[in-house]
Amino acid sequence: MRRRTCVHSECISEHQLSIISLFRKLWEQHANWTRAFIVSAVAGLADLDVVTRRLLRNPTDFANVLRNYYGDEKAKKFEKLLSDHLLLAADLLNAAKAGDEEAADMARRKWYFNASDIALFLSEINPYWSEDRWKILLFDHLRMVEEIATLRMQGQYAREIPVTDMNEERALSMADYLAAGIIRQFSL
Repeated sequence: MRRRTCVHSECISEHQLSIISLFRKLWEQHANWTRAFIVSAVAGLADLDVVTRRLLRNPTDFANVLRNYYGDEKAKKFEKLLSDHLLLAADLLNAAKAGDEEAADMARRKWYFNASDIALFLSEINPYWSEDRWKILLFDHLRMVEEIATLRMQGQYAREIPVTDMNEERALSMADYLAAGIIRQFSL
C-alpha cells in the first residue's frame, strides 16, 4: 500500500514527497553554496577553493538525479549548462570586483544567454515545463545573485539578508516546478 501525505485536501505519495524534497535540497544547496562562494570571493577568504569545489559539485549532484529520468546524455547536458551558469557567475563577480565594467557586462550577457539555454533545454525534455516560466525563475535568480554580490561588495550586509531570503524562496520555487514536472511527466 502506498502511503500518502495530505495537506489542505491535496494528497501526494511518499515517493512524490521524496522527489520534491530531493530537488528542494539540491536547489537549496545551489543557493547556499552560491552565496558562500560570493562571501569567500569578495572577502578573499582562505576557504575559497574548497567552497568553489563544493559549489561546482552541485551540477553533478543534479545530473546524478536527472539521469534516472532522462538518461545519461540529457543529464550530462544539464550538468554542463549548470556548471557554465556557475562559472559565468564567477566571471561576473571577479570582473565586478576588479572594477572592469566591460568584462562584467560581457559576463552578464553570457550568464543570461546561458539561463535562456537552460530554460530552452528543460522545456524541450519535459512537456510540463514552460520555457517562459523557466526564464522567469532563472532570470529572477540571476538578478538576486548579482544583487547579493553587489551588496556584499558594498558592505551592505543588512540589505543583503532579505535578498538572500528571496533568492532562497526562488530556489525552492525552481525545485517545486522541477519536481512537479517530473512527477507529471513520469506519472509518479
